[in-house]
Amino acid sequence: MANSVIHKAETRGHANHGWLNSYHSFSFAGYYNPDRMHFGVLRVLNDDQVSAGMGFGTHPHDNMEIISIPLEGDLEHKDSMGTTEVIKHGDIQVMSAGTGIYHSEYNKNKDQPVKFLQIWVIPNKKNVAPRYDQISLNVADRHNTLQQVLSPDPDDAGVWIYQDAWFHMGEFDKGFKTEYTVRKKNNGVYLFVLKGDVAVNGELLNQRDGMGIWNTDKISIESMSQGAEILVMDVPMMN
Repeated sequence: MANSVIHKAETRGHANHGWLNSYHSFSFAGYYNPDRMHFGVLRVLNDDQVSAGMGFGTHPHDNMEIISIPLEGDLEHKDSMGTTEVIKHGDIQVMSAGTGIYHSEYNKNKDQPVKFLQIWVIPNKKNVAPRYDQISLNVADRHNTLQQVLSPDPDDAGVWIYQDAWFHMGEFDKGFKTEYTVRKKNNGVYLFVLKGDVAVNGELLNQRDGMGIWNTDKISIESMSQGAEILVMDVPMMN
């Protein structure tokens, strides 16, 4: 029998710093909820909006896989490896922080906010050499299908990380139905609704709701609104 937990959008942690408006699905910074520390190795799921021209100053990370998924606008990244890149909607960025990395993230635009997801996954290898990668995907390729955007395999579709995790994104017409098969035994799946309304295993989820499901090998997904968008994160429940 599958186990599940639902995190409604309005129950997330929230921090508005003026230049940064951030919602936290799991405990982060000033938001602490002992019941929402992580979902398996999925440690952070932050839904961030950064004001025009503003951003995060240089700060450190180590031994974490950090994935950024821009939703609107352009995000400029600089790091201690000498990387300077701009990521936009359709791009996926990954950093393996490993032994340690410093980076900054700024809204490249002076006239509009940038919206992006920042996701942290606990790695299965510690103290690796720091690594940066980004790719641009064709958003049209996720229409009425689940487009793979991340995996453990450098030769597979999407970016890769040091963890047995697979991420997929989909954008669906109303009434579209599909089934997701969990990629690895003992993995669980955390689904996050980016836009619209989606029924997952018969449970109605609305925009920015999250649902974790484990002890199952298949999950049913049905789009309840036109243009519904979803992020599916398939992760080990224990590292």
